[in-house]
Amino acid sequence: MTMEELFRQVTQKFYNDDQPKEPDFKCPRCQKTTPAKTMQENMLVCPVCGYSSRLTARDRLRLTCDKDSFTETEAGMTSLNPIDFPDYEEKIADLREKTGLAEAVVTGICTIHNERCVIAVMDSHFMMASMGSVVGEKIARAFELAGNEGLPIVIFTASGGARMQEGLVSLMQMAKTSGAAAKFSEKGGLYITVLTDPTTGGVTASFASLGDVIIAEPKVLIGFAGRRVIEGTIKQQLPEDFQSAEFMLKNGFVDMIVERRNMRRTIAHLIRLHRGEVR
Repeated sequence: MTMEELFRQVTQKFYNDDQPKEPDFKCPRCQKTTPAKTMQENMLVCPVCGYSSRLTARDRLRLTCDKDSFTETEAGMTSLNPIDFPDYEEKIADLREKTGLAEAVVTGICTIHNERCVIAVMDSHFMMASMGSVVGEKIARAFELAGNEGLPIVIFTASGGARMQEGLVSLMQMAKTSGAAAKFSEKGGLYITVLTDPTTGGVTASFASLGDVIIAEPKVLIGFAGRRVIEGTIKQQLPEDFQSAEFMLKNGFVDMIVERRNMRRTIAHLIRLHRGEVR
């Protein structure tokens, strides 16, 4: 080895060691630690237990939509403060800056394996994807768009439920989104729900549970209220996994569990099946 090659190796190691490294990923399900690079290569799915960790809306769209096919709709909609909740506007403004999102759901039109559809993706990084007036309105408009265009709709849900900062206005979104789903169904449209981690509260109790086909990612949390609230209400101890995707599949709440790497192909297949192109 020449002195020049040795110098290059030492220099490269010095600068590489000086660069900030992404922290390793600790799985909240199996508690095992995986290098960040491995997680990125595995679509943020734990290689030990198969848990599908949380994605941003942009990452979900990148993994789901055909390249350069996504066109966003209702991008400029922003939340007001209907009940004058203290510091609500400041919190929303801070989240917009941190996440690059206007609200907790992104909607638009795309193709998935060349199948054109309306898509909505909730992002738990924005106020735990809680459903306020704007989230409910964007979901309702996505159903309306799909109905008018004669397109199927695919919604990736992830939410902590209703947004308490908007009070009753937030709870009203359950009826609004459910009504929009019902009108879309009356037109014969295909509605596919994909439940991701976590899907809870008022979102589970409304449009997330109304899909013609309900898909879940492996190991994700699905439910309404928390364990302690339910056990305290019914005075019974619940199974350890009662809010897991696997438990929901076993008890008929979910139609299928699909791994992240197979999601695009599965959705496209269901769309073709609905059109009668698959026998």
